[in-house]
Amino acid sequence: MIDLRLLREEPELVRTSQRLRGDDPSLVDQVLDADSRRRAALTEFETLRAEQKAHGKKVAQAQGEEKQALLAHGKTIAEKVKGLQAEADEAERHATDLARRIGNVVEDGVPAGGEDDYVVLEHVGSPRDFAAEYGDDFAVRDHLALGEGLAAIDTERGAKVSGARFYFLTGIGARLELALLNAAVDRALAAGFTPVITPTLVKPEVMAGTGYLGAHADEVYHLPADDLYLVGTSEVALAGYHSGEILDLTSGPKRYAGWSACYRREAGSYGKDTRGIIRVHQFHKVEAFSYTTVEDAADEHRRILGWEKAMLDLVELPYRVIDTAAGDLGSSAARKFDCEAWLPSQQRWLELTSTSNCTTFQARRLGVRERTADGTVRPAATLNGTLATTRWIVAILENHQQADGSVRVPEALRPYLGGLEVLEPVR
Repeated sequence: MIDLRLLREEPELVRTSQRLRGDDPSLVDQVLDADSRRRAALTEFETLRAEQKAHGKKVAQAQGEEKQALLAHGKTIAEKVKGLQAEADEAERHATDLARRIGNVVEDGVPAGGEDDYVVLEHVGSPRDFAAEYGDDFAVRDHLALGEGLAAIDTERGAKVSGARFYFLTGIGARLELALLNAAVDRALAAGFTPVITPTLVKPEVMAGTGYLGAHADEVYHLPADDLYLVGTSEVALAGYHSGEILDLTSGPKRYAGWSACYRREAGSYGKDTRGIIRVHQFHKVEAFSYTTVEDAADEHRRILGWEKAMLDLVELPYRVIDTAAGDLGSSAARKFDCEAWLPSQQRWLELTSTSNCTTFQARRLGVRERTADGTVRPAATLNGTLATTRWIVAILENHQQADGSVRVPEALRPYLGGLEVLEPVR
């Protein structure tokens, strides 16, 4: 959660961050007040506890009536200690609950505002001019029409089996997803990441530790009978991987590439992207996750963005990079960069990757610390970023479609598809 020391020493910095996020800055003062009461209750408890210990020594040395009197007084002290401990514990819970409502302090330079207030940092590549290639009468097909023609995507049977926003990837569709994910793992390996197949069910304390049980808890699937949560990204499991541990980061970041199924309820998205596989309840993803030092976190963030861009270049997609506004960050991120590919059928940009610098926010909640070269122990920093996911199939099919409904395979993916150069429609 938020660094209470920072909150005490630089409250205006945190208030400013709250304003940038569109959150309540007065929460800072509520936390400071609760923290002050917590510390006062703890001090009073510890003072009386010390008195109780000293009194116990007197009892051990006393005899007769004096001892009985001291025992009676000791009982009174014990009752007061018990009450003060309860007060201190309650003050601790209250202060912690309030502190957990404050989002991570945003980095300098993060745009203010909400979802539409991002800043475009760069454009890479140019959208295809289909009219110049095939004539003004050419009708761009969307990914579902292409996928059905290739016998690659079956949303009708997905809905029959599981309901809306579910699908089957069949034949070349399944092969294409595996090609993408395996290519991502290979690139991650080359960058020094350790591949990990992660659990997709996690305990409440791990889900809460990553910040996903706050304002967006309605996005998460919960299994009440087991009190476990289905993850929406392997970031959650990887953040919990080193929970309660002290890491040695003196030789550089610890990097993991998590491959997992991901589940999202898509609460509040009624009517949005209902066609095809853009916004679905289940998908697969390879996620980059790094543990590093606070000093290195911003540079590691840029490095993860670079690996994401390299993957998008590998599949030959035109895209742009945006600096996400503070109000659209999510509670755990101090900064987030998204890469959005061009979607020809809708003439808009579609998010394909997201990388967040969570600084020490998640590590504090999960007890992940690092031992520095001088022996000091302090919270580590965590970062995450998308290296490939099912949604990429949408952009690949649409951007590489050809006039006859076939789809050109990006050159770098061909080795993962047995050398296949073109995906042909099923006649």
